Amino acid sequence: MGRAFEYRKAAKMKRWGAMSRVFPKLAKAIEMAAKSGGGDPEMNSALRTAILNAKSENMPKTNIDAAIKRATGKDAANYSDVNFEGKGPHGVLIFVETATDNNTRTVANVKMHFNKNGGQVVPTGSLEFFFDRKAIFEFTKPDMELEELELELIDAGLEEIEEQDGVCIAIAEYTDFGNMNHKFEELGISLTKAELKRIPNNPQEFTEAQQDDIGKLLEKLEDDDDVQAVYTNIA
Repeated sequence: MGRAFEYRKAAKMKRWGAMSRVFPKLAKAIEMAAKSGGGDPEMNSALRTAILNAKSENMPKTNIDAAIKRATGKDAANYSDVNFEGKGPHGVLIFVETATDNNTRTVANVKMHFNKNGGQVVPTGSLEFFFDRKAIFEFTKPDMELEELELELIDAGLEEIEEQDGVCIAIAEYTDFGNMNHKFEELGISLTKAELKRIPNNPQEFTEAQQDDIGKLLEKLEDDDDVQAVYTNIA
């Protein structure tokens, strides 16, 4: 099993399985995309991607439409992206992405989660190089050989592609996210998911007991309304 499907396996194990957690985060991503680029998915590729990912998590259309309506209304919230880097129990490295309309609140809450659960926030940029930021696309294998598809996607930035049981995972640099999206549209390939992820470039092994300690901090972070994604260097 290659890197692409190891990623997919890890993604399935995320703690965001509960709808009560994931739907508000997906809705916020939709709101941010709609506010910055307009509420028409046909004219806003970022919004199309946010909706695609929401649908992949079975978010109801009514929730999606409500998020777009909030973003395009006169009282739409102004969200900004703020990242945090920190170390948790047993030296685990943690990268936190947030979307917030109140930076003071978010900074205080994230620092509190770290401090109360055996960790600490470190200066921005300290851990950036421990993670590779990648664009990851999931789709049903089209009616062509994988080698042929790979050749079609290389010029758009493809680094790696794998297929398993009719499902394909393609990986590219995050800067090629738009190029890859455009190429998939050109090829008539419908994506089931398209995401920007931070993948540890040197994953570390932790014992089950250590992971239990780490998990307490990760759960607090992931439960925070302002947190959109949490990444670690756990193998």
